[in-house]
Amino acid sequence: MPPKSTAASRQAAERLEAELGTGRVLRDVPLAPLTTFRIGGPADLLFRARTGDELARAVTLGRDLDIPTFVLGRGANILVGDKGFRGLVIRSEVGGIEFLEGGRVLAGSGVETFPDLIDATVARGLGGLHHFVGIPSTVGGALWQNLHFLSPAPARERTVFIEEVLESADLLTEEGERRAVPTSYFEFGYDQSVLHRRRDVVLSATFRLVPTPVDELRRVMRENLEWRDERHPDLWLYPCAGSIFQKIQGIGAGRLIDQVGLKGKTHGGAGIFHKHANIIVNLGGATASDVRHLMDLAHGTVLRVTGHDLVPEILMVGDF
Repeated sequence: MPPKSTAASRQAAERLEAELGTGRVLRDVPLAPLTTFRIGGPADLLFRARTGDELARAVTLGRDLDIPTFVLGRGANILVGDKGFRGLVIRSEVGGIEFLEGGRVLAGSGVETFPDLIDATVARGLGGLHHFVGIPSTVGGALWQNLHFLSPAPARERTVFIEEVLESADLLTEEGERRAVPTSYFEFGYDQSVLHRRRDVVLSATFRLVPTPVDELRRVMRENLEWRDERHPDLWLYPCAGSIFQKIQGIGAGRLIDQVGLKGKTHGGAGIFHKHANIIVNLGGATASDVRHLMDLAHGTVLRVTGHDLVPEILMVGDF
């Protein structure tokens, strides 16, 4: 049975329902089905924001009530603790794709980059987002982590970042202001953005894309998907959160974990993926504790054997 919500959470739920609508705030909701890892305990409170205004209002209320608040998108790149989240989880389901002049497209923060946004832009012969085919993310999550992909073709082998096609975004800042900001505001890096350091929330984003023949876009998508299929798990068979540790330039965290003999290592229901040692997969019934055990094992072994200090890339959410 999930743990009962705290008295503070029950009071918060009453206030949130009064502001956001009766029946809109759910209690003791399992988070595992809302993540790509399929791991994690329940949230005391869950609200599904369907518009940018609802998302901004819910976040503001959570802050005003001084309860822990987490905005959840596709649920990729995170590990939720087995005891869940003691507070309010706001699921961003902010939709809407609007095509503007000059190859620009406006998308809500809850729009899934793949397949929804990529399919819509490719169908119109607009290139730029097509590189990220197959990667689970919402628009908001893509900006949070500066979504990226290493293009495989030798003639153009390089890492492509979402910042290259981002023009601007509409935010709710940590100060509580609604602001339109340019790309430079995000201070993007590899797996990094200003959103890691500030409590800003993306409400929508505008991308500037390049007219490109549809056949060319689909060729690149096929190549990228083939490359991913050879190295990354199928999420239907092996739920996971993508790369566990941050990239080590010129070496690779996965290569180091493989080098110390941990590829394929299992613990409980979790395992280090047999094709890519920087990915831990849910083999069935895995817990956050199982994943953390393998993370600690990989970190400690790599540090002892090679001297390299692996840094987690995934975000730890909730009560462990």
